[in-house]
Amino acid sequence: MNDKLKVLLVDDHTVVRAGFRMLLSSQHFIEQIMDVDRGELACQNYNEFQPDVVVMDLSMPGIGGLETIRRLVQLDNKAIILVYSIHDEAIYVERALQAGAKGYVSKNSAAEVLAEAVLLVASGERYVEEGLLPEQKFNNNKESLRQIIDVLSPREFDVFCLLAKGMTVREAASDLCLGYKTVANYSTQIKNKLNASTAADLAHIAITLGIIKND
Repeated sequence: MNDKLKVLLVDDHTVVRAGFRMLLSSQHFIEQIMDVDRGELACQNYNEFQPDVVVMDLSMPGIGGLETIRRLVQLDNKAIILVYSIHDEAIYVERALQAGAKGYVSKNSAAEVLAEAVLLVASGERYVEEGLLPEQKFNNNKESLRQIIDVLSPREFDVFCLLAKGMTVREAASDLCLGYKTVANYSTQIKNKLNASTAADLAHIAITLGIIKND
């Protein structure tokens, strides 16, 4: 890699982006930073900016983080993407890595962890923050559910998580900036795939797999 890195920062919250930009710009090994507020713009600007590392959130309006990862990898199979997300559940980490991310850091981590992660993934290593992928043993039911979850599309997975957390279809549509009918169709497809009838069934599956916590 070059001595100085170019970083593309993707997060839909203006204040968060400003904080990340300040943090990353203070690192001696980072030369340029471009920041955008959603995945579509990351994809549009990727080839022109040619970042060494993309640092991005998962929960964003529009196409969302997982689909953004997939599209960036399609644009450039050598793309280096580091996820920096509030979600610290193992399944989010797994889905991001499956989509093509090279690393994953929780937003609950210390600032120096993100800086270290950027440097490591830029050098060709994979970096997953310690503790985010604990060894887990699943019984047959959990394993079966996880296999089904793994075949959900990135957008289906986003919708599933919101519905499992108790959002209505209309609330999920608003959160994801999608049409009501689109999310309703996703909801039907997800329930069919998971053999679930109600939002409570989706919540139970999400809790079983550790996607949401049962407080």
